[in-house]
Amino acid sequence: MALDWAVNAMGLPQDVLDYAAGLPPERAVICAWLAEALARHLPEAEVKVWHGAPVWFLSGNPVAGYFNRKAHVQLLFWSGQSFGEPGLHPEGKFRAAEAQLTAPGQIDPDTLARWLAKARDIQWDYANIVKRKGRLEPLTPGLG
Repeated sequence: MALDWAVNAMGLPQDVLDYAAGLPPERAVICAWLAEALARHLPEAEVKVWHGAPVWFLSGNPVAGYFNRKAHVQLLFWSGQSFGEPGLHPEGKFRAAEAQLTAPGQIDPDTLARWLAKARDIQWDYANIVKRKGRLEPLTPGLG
């Protein structure tokens, strides 16, 4: 499996390790690189495959994840539009933003670390969006 190295080092759950197992090698390498970075920078997060892809959650709220797409691996930040960061592009109808990767290390490690710190500190309440009938509310004071 492409992410076997991470089982002991990062404590990633088996479903996250299995995610990359069926991917082409070049995609599996990108996912391994992202898994290591997300696990290192968000060690307190719960990690699981959610809606078909690995996602990192803080207090039940999705903050970051990655998805294998047809032409790239999508790195998604659920509250990313509020980060005020170049290199992230709006995704979907809420506050998410993405970066598209076609090679591991395509994002500068310092930039990725900054984005992941913002993923921890800047959050919209996706955990309760269904309960609120599609209305997204800020968890971080000053958003909105």
